Amino acid sequence: MWTALSETPLSRRLSVRHFRLHNGLELLLLPDPSAPIVSYQTWYRVGSRDERPGKTGIAHLFEHLMFNQTESRGPGVLDREIEAVGGDTNASTWVDWTQYRISVPADRLDLAIDIESDRMQHLVLEPEPLEAEREVVINERLMRVEDDVDGFLDEQLMKRAFAGHPYGWPTIGWMEDIRAITLDDARAFYRTYYAPNNAVIVVAGDVDAAAALDAIERAYGDIAPAELPPRRRVPVAGRPGEVARFSKPVPADRAIAAYPVPPQSHPDWPIVDAIVALLTGGPSARLYERLVVDAQICTSVDGFVLPFAEASLLEVSFSLARGHTADEALTELDAAATALCDVPVPERELAKVKRWAETDFWAHLSTADGRAEALGHYHVTVGDYRALFRTVDEVRAINPADVQRVANRYFDSDRRTVVIAEPA
Repeated sequence: MWTALSETPLSRRLSVRHFRLHNGLELLLLPDPSAPIVSYQTWYRVGSRDERPGKTGIAHLFEHLMFNQTESRGPGVLDREIEAVGGDTNASTWVDWTQYRISVPADRLDLAIDIESDRMQHLVLEPEPLEAEREVVINERLMRVEDDVDGFLDEQLMKRAFAGHPYGWPTIGWMEDIRAITLDDARAFYRTYYAPNNAVIVVAGDVDAAAALDAIERAYGDIAPAELPPRRRVPVAGRPGEVARFSKPVPADRAIAAYPVPPQSHPDWPIVDAIVALLTGGPSARLYERLVVDAQICTSVDGFVLPFAEASLLEVSFSLARGHTADEALTELDAAATALCDVPVPERELAKVKRWAETDFWAHLSTADGRAEALGHYHVTVGDYRALFRTVDEVRAINPADVQRVANRYFDSDRRTVVIAEPA
């Protein structure tokens, strides 16, 4: 039996309804008849932060195993069923969650419900599919980390910046751990985390709400909840002030600098995001304009704030032009940070960044998949899907004093972690 928990308007004609089933399964339902499609996403509250040292990579390996076979669907059948109705499916894993997405024509919502409820309870975990998917993941790691300089740098940065915390190990897992995962490990992980009381289903698109509630209850209502282990709260030790250099086959330096910042649920997070945009959000952004357009020290500059649940990083990455070094870029970064700390940003410059953020927000919500993804991410990471709807107001409220205060609080080079790839 469903319990209605809340209803929140997304726009004048659309609203999100939040339900919980008797076994703990949560549902976010966003009916939208504007196009005959539906996005059906399942968000499990398990990611690489829930692993243990020596068992890293199992959450991501499971993302692959979930596409293999169930007791009633042979290898590859799931994908072929979705393709046969003109649908599409994918999945992703990160530190705080694992997400499965199925997009189908609206009249085949029943297929998405059947597939996801089936693999929540009837996944086949035997030696052959485990070894097949392990090999796929090993090759993925070779391609994206061992043989990719940017992937390598990102892994080294996380290892140092989040030292002592589960965010410090790679979501794909350390190679030796991927090779060591046993069948018993996989079965225990499935029994522990793939349960209705650890999942949030998000349905966005052309659906009849009453019919969807009835169909989902029939498919999931008999699945028993699991006894979930409490999530560990581990302080981030980090390696403040560390600069790690690596010799790599690159034509010029590449570097990432990262500052510790609060998690996505913190009131400062959107201000940090605005600061990143002020520095790197396009050719007219301060740091990009200085390093790429004017001085031509770099060929590219990018910025990003990690949207994590417990702690985050403000990252700035540089690709240096030949003949220039990462240290030159870091000096310019320090100068740009000092300017934000010392002088209030002009209203006109801040307004540009805020308009950009608002446009990006609504663009992401323009599709059924985008809405379902945003709702699922906020509900699982921030703790309440309704935080998504406060985003625009939070961005509009940012003023120059906020930017100056937050810049002074977090731009501390003594707490910064830097990784640099230098030409071998």
